[in-house]
Amino acid sequence: MITRILSDLMDMPTAVAAGESVLGTIKIAVMPIAKVFTMCFLGLLMASKYVNILPPSGRKLLNGLVFTLLLPCLIFSQLGQAVTLHKMLQWWFIPVNVVLGTISGSLIGFLVATIIRPPYPYFKFTIIQIGVGNIGNVPLVLLAALCRDKSNPFGDSEKCSIDGTAYISFGQWVGAIILYTYVYQMFTPPPEGFDGEEENLPLKNAASPDQVPLLTQNYPKDTPPAQARLPVQSAEPREREDSKITHIFVYLYEKLKLKQIIQPAIIASILAMILGAIPFTKKLIFTNNSPLFFFTDSCMILGDAMIPCILLALGGNLINGPGSSKLGFKTTAAIIVGRLVLVPPAGLGIVTLADKLGFLPAGDKMFRFVLLLQHTMPTSVLSGAVANLRGCGRESAAVLFWVHIFAIFSMTGWMVLYINILF
Repeated sequence: MITRILSDLMDMPTAVAAGESVLGTIKIAVMPIAKVFTMCFLGLLMASKYVNILPPSGRKLLNGLVFTLLLPCLIFSQLGQAVTLHKMLQWWFIPVNVVLGTISGSLIGFLVATIIRPPYPYFKFTIIQIGVGNIGNVPLVLLAALCRDKSNPFGDSEKCSIDGTAYISFGQWVGAIILYTYVYQMFTPPPEGFDGEEENLPLKNAASPDQVPLLTQNYPKDTPPAQARLPVQSAEPREREDSKITHIFVYLYEKLKLKQIIQPAIIASILAMILGAIPFTKKLIFTNNSPLFFFTDSCMILGDAMIPCILLALGGNLINGPGSSKLGFKTTAAIIVGRLVLVPPAGLGIVTLADKLGFLPAGDKMFRFVLLLQHTMPTSVLSGAVANLRGCGRESAAVLFWVHIFAIFSMTGWMVLYINILF
């Protein structure tokens, strides 16, 4: 009896410590989500009819400011300071992880869509909503909130923030290419359109984008029609060659949709990687007390405003609720479960296998945490912009609303699991 009592007394500190460890882990995972939820709620309040400071036009301008200026400034300053040529070679698995995550998520989306059979023509739509996650702004917000806490498990707050932002930014350029190529093609509407209405049908007499001439020639008013139809023979063969080259470049620019792929955030990522990988430019621009550090410091000041602005805009966008959707309860619920419950375990398997094969930097827990977060995020917000271009924006908005609501709970659970695995 005495031995058992002494044994119980000796085990009590261990049990208390384990309980405190679990509570600490839950606190670390819950606090960033709570901060995000609080700022989104304030945005919702500002957009409500009682305050009405963030009307739809104001939210549109705020979103434009974030994606055109604030987000590129944050990426340029943080990625440029953290990246080197050696680190870029070490980080090669980040863009590969984004591609593998899209492939595995799309396969899961295909299986889910095959089982539930969403209403026509939303089969491919369902695959994309499950397969393509938010690898940019939401992970940046979560890591910023996590690193801000001095008790975070990754150590120094400043290093935690710089490293995390650099890792996430390094994968964004791949995500943008996937979004404006793969997602854009998967959202191709059927001949009758997503709404099935007559006004959405393509006009027979309207020229398709492939039939519209890339460069048009303006003739003077007094030019006879016969002369206008004759080819203009230039005295300079070199000018004709330059014109052909221009036609080729314009054709490739339009066909490859480079205007949609080359976004400000992608340009900022590429510039930061190039300038940060060259030792001379890195010392000139990204080092304290360097001649051009004032530019980087200005970008850092503007970048700090990105997190609150994007969360206020996201909260304001939820003011209209899920809206009317043709997907139905079954399809919407399947997308939520597929994206938030089925995709993360597949991502955990990918990252674990890559770690076992030695593809990841040894001892870098933040690197592994970011890789896992890329598989855990809700559906990409930018996919909603592509859906608007393709005519299914209403259904996309409804899915984004419900996925982000339930992601508050799912991300908390997955972050608790990841922190327990890593630490």
